[in-house]
Amino acid sequence: MKASKIAYKPVGLALGAVSGMAAGLAFKQAWKMLGHEDDAPDATDENRTWREVLVAAALQGAIFAVVKAAVDRAGAATTRRLTGTWPG
Repeated sequence: MKASKIAYKPVGLALGAVSGMAAGLAFKQAWKMLGHEDDAPDATDENRTWREVLVAAALQGAIFAVVKAAVDRAGAATTRRLTGTWPG
């Protein structure tokens, strides 16, 4: 295993935590704008329809994936700028 890959592991873990928090905040804001409610429906909430629950889950998954990819890519690009090697 390359030294740069080993050195990047803790950075990648930290970026993963940050991206998770950022995605959670982004989803809350998106749901408020789209759903006009403060809280997204819970899968076990019997007062919500299947459609509401599944749309919320799909939106949350999409936002999480985009934020994670953007943060991971930015971290790798920054690592290359600082060290001259791509961490992957």
